[in-house]
Amino acid sequence: MSTNAVKQEKHFRDSIDIYLSKWKFIILCLLAAIILAFIYLRYTTYQYQANATIKIKDDKAKTKLPEISALQNYGLFKTDLNNVIDEIEILKSRALITEVVKDLKLNIRYYVEGRVKAEEIYTSPPLNINFSATDSVLHKVDTTFNIRINSATSFLFRGINKDDESLIKKSKKVKKDGVLYNFGESIETSFGDIIITPNIGEYAAKIGSNINIRISPLNAVVGNYKKKLLTETKETSSVIKLTINDNVQEKASLFLDKLIEKYNEDVVNDKELVIKATSDFINNRLEVVSREMAQVDLTAESLKQINKLTDLQTQSGIFLQTEKENQAQLITTTNQIQLIDYMSEHLANNNGSSNLLPANIGIADSSVDQITKRHNELVLERNRILKNSSKKNPTVINLSNQIDAIKNNLNESLSSIKRSNQITLNTLTAENARINSRIFSAPKKERQFRDIKRQQDIKEALYLYLLQKREESAISLGVSSANAKIIDPAYASSKPVTPKIPIVLLAALIFGFGIPIGLIYILDLLDSKVHNINDIKKIVDIPYLGEIPKADKKKMLISKIDYSPKAEAFRILRTNIDFMLQSLEGNTKTIFVTSTTSKEGKSHTSINLALSLSYSNKKVLLMETDIRVPKTTTYLNISSNIGLTNYISNPKLKTKDITINIEGNENLNIIASGTIPPNPSELLMNYRVQLLFEDVKTKYDYIIVDTAAVGLVTDTLLIGNHADMFIYVVKANYIDKRQLYVAQNMYNEKRLPNMAILLNYVNFKKGLGYAYGYGKDPNSKVKKWWQFA
Repeated sequence: MSTNAVKQEKHFRDSIDIYLSKWKFIILCLLAAIILAFIYLRYTTYQYQANATIKIKDDKAKTKLPEISALQNYGLFKTDLNNVIDEIEILKSRALITEVVKDLKLNIRYYVEGRVKAEEIYTSPPLNINFSATDSVLHKVDTTFNIRINSATSFLFRGINKDDESLIKKSKKVKKDGVLYNFGESIETSFGDIIITPNIGEYAAKIGSNINIRISPLNAVVGNYKKKLLTETKETSSVIKLTINDNVQEKASLFLDKLIEKYNEDVVNDKELVIKATSDFINNRLEVVSREMAQVDLTAESLKQINKLTDLQTQSGIFLQTEKENQAQLITTTNQIQLIDYMSEHLANNNGSSNLLPANIGIADSSVDQITKRHNELVLERNRILKNSSKKNPTVINLSNQIDAIKNNLNESLSSIKRSNQITLNTLTAENARINSRIFSAPKKERQFRDIKRQQDIKEALYLYLLQKREESAISLGVSSANAKIIDPAYASSKPVTPKIPIVLLAALIFGFGIPIGLIYILDLLDSKVHNINDIKKIVDIPYLGEIPKADKKKMLISKIDYSPKAEAFRILRTNIDFMLQSLEGNTKTIFVTSTTSKEGKSHTSINLALSLSYSNKKVLLMETDIRVPKTTTYLNISSNIGLTNYISNPKLKTKDITINIEGNENLNIIASGTIPPNPSELLMNYRVQLLFEDVKTKYDYIIVDTAAVGLVTDTLLIGNHADMFIYVVKANYIDKRQLYVAQNMYNEKRLPNMAILLNYVNFKKGLGYAYGYGKDPNSKVKKWWQFA
């Protein structure tokens, strides 16, 4: 395996170790996320979805004229009127939804409190409430009542509304938890009296149960359902899918069924308006024709009485047959002209954009019926849109323009048809005159009576025709069909659509793992501290001596018989130092201990290294040259009035005068820092420092020198030439990685001879590497299994 591959594998393993070292934290976050998910699922309100599918019938395309199609794209507000989109807007209109909410009483909700949460009961609630207030008042009420079932005949009543609370306080039946009432008793509230009665049988409320009755304003409930109602349709299809979510299954499905029912009722009502307008028109015409028939009959009766006519002889067969055929055509043409006049008169009297026209009154030209039908469809569309809009709506304006254009078109068509029929009538009249002139032998009285008889026949035929049309209109009124065909009735899902339990649990697992892992990743990304040997090797290329583990502060110093990881670490350090200084075999080995900054453990390392060397029967001198902040004597709990600074400043002092013997360890001596001087750097440049090192090197096997931090002061660099080796202490979890460049520069510039890095204060419990220690400490106690966790 190549070197790069090994590095990549090691880097990957180090990245994984970061997360594995925090496994307890990750597991804790995962458990917390799962517990929160179960709590959420336990207390949240579930939503159920109901769906229904309908098909919109489209009869407009079958009867649409080319002229009408052209009018749809006329003017500034031209648009393509899509029937399905229009019907969707009607289905979602506030007017339609308001009727549904009123019928289903969705503004009144009943909640039965349970051990976990309050459950809404819609179908067969445990209580029934009757209001004395009118609908206009009740639909504006926003309040909540709390009812506690006291017995089979009584209950405690408490109003949450402030006005209701003030009324309750005035009651003589006030108890600790509310006002005591009997079922069926009138209760005074801020919006009127109410009467509460219990349900019976399996739906009866249990004694001791708490029931909340929530009354919401109608407009708020309608707005809520309008937002929740969703529609879906394909671009080329007239099928509409209706969807709504609710916390009660029955409410969702009942809402959609009632919405479709109300929509169909609205469409049927619109159709019946057209039929009623036609029927009214026919009835008015029947009254006029009846009066005219009566007048003609009176004229005939008078003529017979005056001329004493009882029976009339038929004329010649050929003339009478010709006259009869001509008369039939004359009657038909006259009827057409009168119907056209009636229609024109109706148009003149009902010229508004919201007025409907009578349909299929009998005018022979089919275009009149088609134009009339299209006119009525546009009027109905305009009126339905006006329910939820204003006259300034561009669509309403466009429809009004189309209606006016259609009326103008209808007037022109009627005029044209009337002119054509008038020409036909003139022709028939002339022909009738010619025939009459041929009947020269007929008495004058007979001709007069025949004229009257002709008028009678015309009026009678028109009257019978209008009666027939009235019956047809009545039949149409009874068979008006709905506009929406139900493909799938409303069906509510048995499982909630929100929250989705698998997704919530999956989200809990993702967040349970993702949040701690992401947090660990971000903290690691932002972490600039040195933690282990890998952090050092990534930045600097300096020989590495080893690691000193983090130890108990109560036991800062190692002992001669010591099986602790710390003691083993210093034994390994001792061995590594001997390996690096093997070329100095037989000579005194001078080892300087320094660091980048303060509080990295220089003194701690110096003292314990000196102790470890002394325990191997080597003569060791521990010299404290950090004369600014001395700590060695404090660690060893010894006191000294004189030391290095006194030796340098007083030529009379000898080495033995400042050397301190350690009680119980004849192999270890110490030279303390002495009195703290005002000029430490200048003092260390004194020639007596050279004399001191020359003297002590003849007496000891090892000289351990505790120096100042090279990243802060120059004191160590001034005496660094006396060192055989420099131990550069780096404190784990303390020093910034960027500060390691100080050590690298010192190593590259060879300002610290034979330099090597020692990582101090390593917390092995946080990693997955090896800890120090081998074998069994005879003085240690056996740990229980939980102590290793």
